[in-house]
Amino acid sequence: MGEANSAVSGDKTFLGHPMGLSTLFFTEMWERFSYYGMRALLVLYMTDTVSGGLGMGTARAGAIYGLYTFGVYALALPGGWIADRLTGQRRAVLAGGVVIALGHYVLAIPDEWTFYLGLILVATGTGLLKPNVSAIVAGLYPEKDARRDAGFSIFYMGINVGAFMGPGICSFLGEKVDWHLGFGVAGLGMTLAVIQYVRGAKYLGTVGFLKAEAQEPQALASARRQLLKGFGVVVLLAALLASVFLSGMVSFTIAKFAEAIWYVISVLAIVYFAYVIIFACRDGLERRRVGLIFVLFVGAAFFWSGFEQAGSTMNLFAKDHTNLEIFSWEVPAGWLQQVNPLLIVLLAPLMGMLWVWLGRRNPTLGVKFGLGLLFLGVGFLVMAWGSNYIGDGRVSPMWLVSTYFFHTVGELCLSPVGLSSITKLSPDRLVGQMMGTWFMGAALGNLIAGLMAGRLETMTPYGLFVTVATISLVAAAVFLICAKPIRHLAGGIK
Repeated sequence: MGEANSAVSGDKTFLGHPMGLSTLFFTEMWERFSYYGMRALLVLYMTDTVSGGLGMGTARAGAIYGLYTFGVYALALPGGWIADRLTGQRRAVLAGGVVIALGHYVLAIPDEWTFYLGLILVATGTGLLKPNVSAIVAGLYPEKDARRDAGFSIFYMGINVGAFMGPGICSFLGEKVDWHLGFGVAGLGMTLAVIQYVRGAKYLGTVGFLKAEAQEPQALASARRQLLKGFGVVVLLAALLASVFLSGMVSFTIAKFAEAIWYVISVLAIVYFAYVIIFACRDGLERRRVGLIFVLFVGAAFFWSGFEQAGSTMNLFAKDHTNLEIFSWEVPAGWLQQVNPLLIVLLAPLMGMLWVWLGRRNPTLGVKFGLGLLFLGVGFLVMAWGSNYIGDGRVSPMWLVSTYFFHTVGELCLSPVGLSSITKLSPDRLVGQMMGTWFMGAALGNLIAGLMAGRLETMTPYGLFVTVATISLVAAAVFLICAKPIRHLAGGIK
């Protein structure tokens, strides 16, 4: 653990932690500012027909939103691999930050082709930055340093501070002044992240540099060949898909393309888990635990498919059906995107204290997943209830605020315990791959969330929200009923 020691040496500290934590805290804060600031504008800009938006239908806009947010999470897998094998985490974070900033500035150029290019750049850059900045945080501490968990809590606070500020500033400028100004300010936030990351790099010591064994000429050459092969496979698949659509065999729409991606990734995930369970696991205990990781992967995909509708379905509901007037001034619809990060800051300490207070009565893994999905479903029932009053005019924003409250409680039940459980359940040699499945579950959930927004073209808000609530509550019931079998699959892991 020489890397960690070199990073924590010195007199300067940040809230009692290595000074490098401040560098990463503000890097992540400004990156989340840019991500959530732009996300709050994305669907509204695509569907706007009055103020210079793209004038898309909700099905197309939702599919693009889903593909973009899917890419953000799915690209974390190759982003982590590139850092481990080719660049090191430090260089990956820097390159990712530069690409994200460039993407936002491209989005600020008022043209449709720059819009798509900007989304690709932001997703690619986030895939490089997001998994690696967290890895550097872990590297700041020796393996058994008791401050590590507290350090991550401070780091996650930076995430939520950025997620709160971004929609507030970008939505105001984008919705009230000019959409592209909102995108540009998101780029400015990412630029600030890059500047302070470079200036604070001295506090990171040697953490995040490419490992010595990975720097061997043979290792680098092998990694480059694998990267080229992987890129070639992606290009080949894209060419095959394009040829199918161009041949006229299948009519092409963005929504159909997004659905095809969902089917392909879902099948690949099932095949992957089957392969690992049958061939990679060494005994029955490992097979049970990896099987449980698959169950958690499915549960996470269900949860995020509802939760991430905050940026799509519920953002459109805020714009079209919610009374946003305060003292005769209409606030930006994107401001309601600030509710979740604010509630995270307020509720996370209380939830942490609750689990400690429960002690031995602390709910099991299956129960916590079930509760997360239960609160998600209750939130959508609230939205369905509120949508009943659309016929009387625009409804109170408290319907959305109440929904975000239930969804935030659900997130705090499911997300932290899910992430922690993956690291405990995974065989040591498969931890990286199994963590990748958690990102992929989030990616699939985001894709579904975008596709669900498109259903507003053919369904009423009430019908859509009841459907999502029903699916969430059924999934919750399955986890709660199967809590004991899930505990058995864990094989003693709590």
